[in-house]
Amino acid sequence: MAATSRRLEGKVALITGAASGIGECSAKLFAEHGAKIVIADIQDQLGQAVCEAIGLSNSKYVHCDVTNEEDIKNAVDIAVATFGKLDIMFNNAGIMDSYKERVIDNEKTDFERVLSVNITGVFLGMKHAARVMVPARSGSIISMASVASNIGGVCTHAYTCAKHAVTGLTKSLAVELGQFSIRVNCLSPYAIATLMATSFLGLDKETVENKVNLLANFKGVTLKTDDVAKAALFLASDEAKYISGHNLSIDGGFSIVNPSFNLFQYPDNL
Repeated sequence: MAATSRRLEGKVALITGAASGIGECSAKLFAEHGAKIVIADIQDQLGQAVCEAIGLSNSKYVHCDVTNEEDIKNAVDIAVATFGKLDIMFNNAGIMDSYKERVIDNEKTDFERVLSVNITGVFLGMKHAARVMVPARSGSIISMASVASNIGGVCTHAYTCAKHAVTGLTKSLAVELGQFSIRVNCLSPYAIATLMATSFLGLDKETVENKVNLLANFKGVTLKTDDVAKAALFLASDEAKYISGHNLSIDGGFSIVNPSFNLFQYPDNL
């Protein structure tokens, strides 16, 4: 890769949930573009393997449960101690609860668990990134939202609630941190056949891709983790130097049409 194309040269990025899926793809892409990477995850073996693939001189793995503030604080502190600063915080870690057609069948514990990871974890990542970015008067904070951040009926109630909250928190923090030249944005991709999606649907990768392509608005292209990683790269780079408070949709126009998956269709005999 030519040096002129290294869009994150000299930058340091911390990515949560980077041991697999979109996070792993983003970590490798950011590293290709010159960034030093801190991988924060609870999947220790996978996380270490990603570091080895990137190169141990350019990356570091940190065990991090995003619901634990001490873990988040420690990951940020390690990034600064190891590489001298933190330029990019990508709050990517997320989970999904089991699909249940009726709200009355949803358990409070499952709802709270999803919100704990998908929104409280994002809040903690933002908080501790800001702690070191404000004195530096620069930085880019990116969080993973979803097509479910704009519309209903495409995922569970807890997941939809959490992703709507991510967009609100993104806007709120962008207002606070703009005075310090810190940009705050989020990404909202359409469905991708990641392990989380295949497990949620109980289907193999090819079947999931066929299903989401059938329901997609934009035809002839299958959304991949690499596409989301490239969008994250753009928001992390200086090319997006005046973009803040934005929810970047990567959904082929899906969220501007009737998106109903009929997830909550009650049986006729009820």
